Amino acid sequence: MDAATRATIDAVWRIEAPRLIGGLTRMTRDVGLAEDLAQDALVVALERWPRSGVPESPGAWLMATAKHRAIDLFRRGETLQAKQEQLARELADAADEDPTAEAAEQAGEDLLGLIFMCCHPVLALEARVALTLRLLGGLTSDEIARAFLTPRATVQQRIVRAKRTLAAARVPFEVPAGEQLAERLPAVLGVIYLVFNEGYAASSGEQWTRPELCEDALRLGRMLAELMPREPEVHGLAALLELQASRLRARRGPDGDPVLLSEQDRSRWDLLLIGRGLRALDRAEALSRGGLGPYALQAAIAACHARARTPEQTDWEWIVALYDALAALTGSPVVELNRAVAVAMASGPAAGLELVDALAQEPALTAYHLLPSVRADLLARLGRRREAYAELTRAAGLTANERERRLLLERAAGLAGD
Repeated sequence: MDAATRATIDAVWRIEAPRLIGGLTRMTRDVGLAEDLAQDALVVALERWPRSGVPESPGAWLMATAKHRAIDLFRRGETLQAKQEQLARELADAADEDPTAEAAEQAGEDLLGLIFMCCHPVLALEARVALTLRLLGGLTSDEIARAFLTPRATVQQRIVRAKRTLAAARVPFEVPAGEQLAERLPAVLGVIYLVFNEGYAASSGEQWTRPELCEDALRLGRMLAELMPREPEVHGLAALLELQASRLRARRGPDGDPVLLSEQDRSRWDLLLIGRGLRALDRAEALSRGGLGPYALQAAIAACHARARTPEQTDWEWIVALYDALAALTGSPVVELNRAVAVAMASGPAAGLELVDALAQEPALTAYHLLPSVRADLLARLGRRREAYAELTRAAGLTANERERRLLLERAAGLAGD
């Protein structure tokens, strides 16, 4: 198989796999079996397409192949129960359907059902992330393992156990509605945001960012926004991801080292992503009735930075107001720390330091490296360099990211030399 054909098949698979697995899960009521059937269809495609060419509708071809494989499996069973016979009939009927607008709508419902199943609260967070990236992101176990610096065997175990847990709990393949949707949607948004954040600021390892994870999260966020056009927080998350991703190129120097926001070359920010983010934020604001949710508020903060052509033009007073609303909504100590930074920019380092010091005993921040890092910056601005040096050294000892550690130690060395 030539490289071009393989690249085409890989691209088709990355696009079509979630729809394929979603549709098969709805029909078989078994996400593990659905993935196996989809993989079988891919194997057949890898055998036939290099000779016959990629079909005009590759997604429909893969679905038809997988459905016929499912029919064969059910019909070969020696002890078919009534339910299995019904499923076999449904699969046979579905195999003859033509692609229509109704079928496209069903494919969207299948994707949503798969998203909510992968992010079901019965699963541990790590399992939700792994299963979402596998079934919806199209990533292999090796790719997920590399992205999160986790052993391949661990990722595989998480995925296998997640499927078993879903089966044992008899989690229905459905899109929740009403109050249940409001309860379940945050878990879905949280998984996508976690994937993005790990790409935007890697928690460990040698790389400061992992853009491929950001791309996977962006794709999932855009997919969800298309499938749930009336949900304001879905658009809020999409806006946040687009706006944050617009800075990715500027977040790293030529050698891959971190570049802080105030020092970034803003001409390297992606204007296309900024435009998409601002439009998504407008949509979230238009749909919000009881005030913006946490993702939309964070997107509004990111929009303030995106609109400022220079750091000096940043509207820090408005950012403080947005952080006030976000802190009241979430009660998060991390949000309070970010708010302290904004207060320091709007009202001076002394005002910010007072807020940071009030967070010093917060249990959730005791091992959070950004607390001493922020405190060091404020102390240095106040001329208290020896204290700032100590805080930067402490921050360097708390981070697991090697490039970030080097940056913190370089900043500390600069203070020691003054």
